[in-house]
Amino acid sequence: MVEDVTKNVAGVAALDDEQRYQAAVSKDPRFDGVFFIAVTSTGIYCRPSCPAITPKRQNMRFYRSAAAAQDGGFRACKRCRPDASPGSPEWNIRADMVGRAMRLIADGIVDRHGVEGLADRLGYEQRQVRRLVTAELGAGPLAIARAQRAQTARILTETTALPLSEIAFAAGFASIRQFNATMHEVFAMTPTQLRRVGPGGRTQKPPGTPRSRGGCPPRRTPLGLRLAYRAPIDLDRMFGFLAARAIPGVESAEGDRYFRTIQLPNGTGIASLGPFLRPRDPGYLDCELELEDLRDLTAAVQRCRRLLDLDADPEAVTGNLSADPVLGPLARAHPGRRSPGHVDGNELALRAVLGQQVSVAAARRLGARLVAAYGKPLSRPDGPLTHCFPSVETLAAADPAELPMPRARGRALTGLAAALASGELSLDPGAERDRASSLLLALPGIGPWTAAYIRMRALSDPDAFLPGDVGVLAALRRLGAVPGGNGAPDGSGGPHGSGVAGRARASRETAVLAESWRPWRSYAVHHLWASLEPAFVTDLAEKGQP
Repeated sequence: MVEDVTKNVAGVAALDDEQRYQAAVSKDPRFDGVFFIAVTSTGIYCRPSCPAITPKRQNMRFYRSAAAAQDGGFRACKRCRPDASPGSPEWNIRADMVGRAMRLIADGIVDRHGVEGLADRLGYEQRQVRRLVTAELGAGPLAIARAQRAQTARILTETTALPLSEIAFAAGFASIRQFNATMHEVFAMTPTQLRRVGPGGRTQKPPGTPRSRGGCPPRRTPLGLRLAYRAPIDLDRMFGFLAARAIPGVESAEGDRYFRTIQLPNGTGIASLGPFLRPRDPGYLDCELELEDLRDLTAAVQRCRRLLDLDADPEAVTGNLSADPVLGPLARAHPGRRSPGHVDGNELALRAVLGQQVSVAAARRLGARLVAAYGKPLSRPDGPLTHCFPSVETLAAADPAELPMPRARGRALTGLAAALASGELSLDPGAERDRASSLLLALPGIGPWTAAYIRMRALSDPDAFLPGDVGVLAALRRLGAVPGGNGAPDGSGGPHGSGVAGRARASRETAVLAESWRPWRSYAVHHLWASLEPAFVTDLAEKGQP
């Protein structure tokens, strides 16, 4: 029964209580974050995979969100820590108002601007937002934000030596009293008790010593976090993908870790991401964050999660694609493949324009020159990380003739920056994907390939597709799925001959082939790209994706 409902996210969201109970009996970690189990006899709520003995069926209640369980009077289990489970994959695939609202709440919009700010971003009345979110999740936007705020406070309490008063306001609480009451209600422990006892009930170690990197002076101790995900995960390929596109000054890769700067709502930050080395804690990645303003912790964590696609359900993706005669062998060989997103939709969009019709290496060089000329310097550089990527306001005011690129592309870049800076175009987590695509295509110099690439990575759309992409066509030719020839995105010859007609014919045939890959076409693209690596990156990328 459980297997039948994991074939797609819509099926998981439509579970009935009996199916949820079967998932709980099987301790299936795929459902962590999708729903929560509250136990009336103990007053706690858990993940479906909690290792504790399964309660009696009549004592179990099921909730769609941790906030709803907390509103029901239940506190988080100290053993499985349900408040720290992966996010539901439902919110990435859904494009309706509730899906957009959940992505914005996760990014901290309610903490920064209240429900009024959330409603403004969504284009709905506050009452309607509250009604729809509560109907779906069993809790309103304020309760969901409160649950997230409690988790942020727990992270800061357990991983830093900050005074608890500073943690209260950094996490978004209005007062110390509210902070203390919420922590005791949610975790059945006071902040002081949480500080003495670390994650999983272990005695908390004192904060580490400041680190140094790249010959720079020692820095303050970063915040250490564990980012949960649903196994499996193809981390080597994902970090390789990011490292190959890393812009000097903004990003770097060392060994099995990826570093980058982030522009956040209240300041800048530096993120360091890598594998979690403790064998007894599978299903986590290691994340270290250095933030100018601790109020940005929630946003920074969520943006790192989107970058690495950590809320995906790989078994649902693989279950769909593995049945396809073309993609099946690739999907079965790499069931943990992810579709990397980005920490900043605006930055990704601008970088997509930089990479039009040039190699990956050339796009990196252009990006480095742009960062050196227009980027925001860090107040405290960290080794090779010296700048944040230029803001849309800065590039909107730039003279296209002075940009380090062809004049036409410079005009496309400044035009895109102007649309983003004015608010005419939004690429934040709650953006309407179809509307954003239409607005992008209306801008000079933005073609279908660029718009689809932005949709896939900036908006984390799991079903974006690039039918005219040179990598997609090359991989499909290698697999014998399309005739031979040459092709490239936004301007090069197609597999049925050069010119507009050939490219259009190739795109149409590839798009028809990809219909059976819905709603996971973004993952299909990454499977196809990866099938050509490393040869594609080094030899065939002269007209590749940025």
